[in-house]
Amino acid sequence: MLNQKLQQKLLQKLSPQQIQMIKLLEIPSMQLEQRIEKEIEENPALEEGADLNSDDSYEDKGSKDDADFSIDEYSHTDDIPSYKLSVKNYNKAELKPDIPFSVGASFHDFLDSQLGLRDLDERTEMLASYLIGNLDDDGYLRRKLEAVADDLDFNLNVKTNEEELIEILHLIQDFDPIGVGARDLQECLLLQISAKDQSIPAIMHAQKILKHHFEEFTRKHYDKITTRLNISAIEMKEAVDEILKLNPKPGGGYSDPHSKVSETIIPDFILENNDGELQLSLNSRNVPELRLSRTYSDMLEAYSANKANSNKNQKEAVNFVRQKLDSAKWFIDAIKQRQNTLMLTMRAIIDFQKGYFVEGDETKLHPMILKDIADLTGLDISTISRVANSKYIQTHFGIYALKYFFSEGLQTDSGEEVSTREIKKILEECIENESKHKPLTDDELAEILQKKGYLIARRTVAKYREQLNIPVARLRKEL
Repeated sequence: MLNQKLQQKLLQKLSPQQIQMIKLLEIPSMQLEQRIEKEIEENPALEEGADLNSDDSYEDKGSKDDADFSIDEYSHTDDIPSYKLSVKNYNKAELKPDIPFSVGASFHDFLDSQLGLRDLDERTEMLASYLIGNLDDDGYLRRKLEAVADDLDFNLNVKTNEEELIEILHLIQDFDPIGVGARDLQECLLLQISAKDQSIPAIMHAQKILKHHFEEFTRKHYDKITTRLNISAIEMKEAVDEILKLNPKPGGGYSDPHSKVSETIIPDFILENNDGELQLSLNSRNVPELRLSRTYSDMLEAYSANKANSNKNQKEAVNFVRQKLDSAKWFIDAIKQRQNTLMLTMRAIIDFQKGYFVEGDETKLHPMILKDIADLTGLDISTISRVANSKYIQTHFGIYALKYFFSEGLQTDSGEEVSTREIKKILEECIENESKHKPLTDDELAEILQKKGYLIARRTVAKYREQLNIPVARLRKEL
């Protein structure tokens, strides 16, 4: 049976300009410069330079000012997963200060150059070059040879098989750096250890370990390996030391100094400590000031003054000029709104964590989630999330991602709330100072923390240890 009924629904749709505003808020300073350059290229009514005369700013009384809106009119938490609202579960690598780094771009060229030194027929050279192109940046062939053969057949109409490709892969595995062309870590390490002097007992034992007892080695079951190889603990340690000298990523260390591309983190905020007084500013380096084009403003005034005598083409020109000026004015206002929102949010973070920002002492960081800053600023939680994402601040003690300052809280036995970062710091110190011959288990770590007054369970210790990328006690054991 079919029924018809009327139903009202309240739906909120974002306008294209609102979506652009969200994107402007999310991007860091490094990308903002590119975004502004793109807008200037596309809109001739937008120019670089300070607006020295406020009367020069365009205002069309007959058009709607689309820039007059608040970020929180369309910022809602519905599109953000709950786990992101409490800003947790960031791993250690994300929390460390970022430093400039360079990447070499010619690893595959380096291998191709070695290929050219071999006396090979045209087919072998072509297949070898194709295999080299399938190696990843670490130097591994992660794809099945059968799949490579299918690609050659489909894309280049070249018939081959797994057996032929294995022979060619062995050729590549003879290239520098040693270990390149391996299909997994075990093969990579075996290629390297096999190239060493096998008359040395430690190297001979290392090869046997990698070839016949690799799984036990990765699990650090050294006692089992020592028994099976019938060697002493000292001989075992010498063999392990040889293995640890090998390079698990033979392609990762290669770079051409003449073709380096540098990528540097540019902080969005700069915080200076002048005798205990914190001064915050936005990093406006490489971000130009913007103004409306005087030429376009004059053009619109001229068209408007002669409105009565305008023909169809002139009216179309007026609409085009007005559209460009409206768009330029909206963009300028959106940039200002972005800067104001960033400063409002960052000031709230500094006020909340003032003790930390004055001294740079990690133990002074209070538990802080997105809602805390949302309450202080009056902004929506999703707005705070967008500001915190991919933004950095330069302080007198380093450059940090904004999400570094957010963490959960935990109570001590005295009822005091402490940051989980403080607990993680203690965990790191305990593990750093433990006996490597008998590492601390999660139960032992929990017991140490409980004695220090932190109410924490073993499973919570395990969770924090994993977030710090620290392996279990068995895998931290050394000979």
